[in-house]
Amino acid sequence: MYPEMYNEQVVYQNPFLAMRIWQIDSKSQASEAVRQQLELDWKHKRFVKWHYHKEVEFLLVIRGELTVFSSEEQVVLREGDIALFGTNEPHISLQTDSQLLYFVFQIDLHKYWDQSTLNSMKHFSEVIRPLSTLNYIYRDNPDVRDQTSRLIREIYQEMNDQEIGYELAVSSRIKNMLLLLLRHDTERKLHYSDNNWLDRMQPALDYMDKHLNEKLSVDELSKKMNMSYTYFIKMFKKAVGMPFTDFVTYKRIKRAEQKLLTQDISVSEVAESVGFTNLGHFYDMFRRYNDCTPREFKGRLP
Repeated sequence: MYPEMYNEQVVYQNPFLAMRIWQIDSKSQASEAVRQQLELDWKHKRFVKWHYHKEVEFLLVIRGELTVFSSEEQVVLREGDIALFGTNEPHISLQTDSQLLYFVFQIDLHKYWDQSTLNSMKHFSEVIRPLSTLNYIYRDNPDVRDQTSRLIREIYQEMNDQEIGYELAVSSRIKNMLLLLLRHDTERKLHYSDNNWLDRMQPALDYMDKHLNEKLSVDELSKKMNMSYTYFIKMFKKAVGMPFTDFVTYKRIKRAEQKLLTQDISVSEVAESVGFTNLGHFYDMFRRYNDCTPREFKGRLP
């Protein structure tokens, strides 16, 4: 990553939804000199004061004008326009109107991967290209743009009201936003596979799920699948959208989260029950996915 950029740490409004959404109402328009300097820096690949974060980000302009930059594109957003940035994708925005109102919606999509959604969510893994390449959908398809705008507004309202069941309401709307992208990606920018490798890998996934508390190795699984070591790791990533070791860690952390919230057992017992033999390593991995310790995670439960 470029040294002049900074890694923004997103503080979630609800750690279980792994998201943050807020509205910005600003009258602080950037000067023409600032705009010209930013454009010049962008053209020369100087990314001063740019930022990135592991969360995917949606911007929705309600009023005014906002100019946003990614490493490959400069886009001017006006009323009703939406921009999307992918995981760890560097970007910066500049207010180019004195009456600007817009939503910022940041979400860790990996929190929404589970056994039931894996086949669909793998398309958003950004194995081939960042999610910002999907912005053509919002630009060219007014219906998708309008539906997504409505969903973002509803998510914002649900997070503010927090009525009973708001977590279900928010998560369902997030999945609807992703579904709109998936079904209207006419240029096939997302990660696709012509062969259904997920079905081919299902026996391995089932085995991993049953033996998550035990030692799992590529060598063991590749033999069970009658594949060579190299071929297995290549096809596994193609099937699920992430490397084998990352997927095992992800599954173990998700299982740990469930146990922390539903069982009255110690953190060390949770770690051991999901396959972590080293408690320090469990803490490190848990912080990586949740930006908090296991005890802090459990304490956030309302």
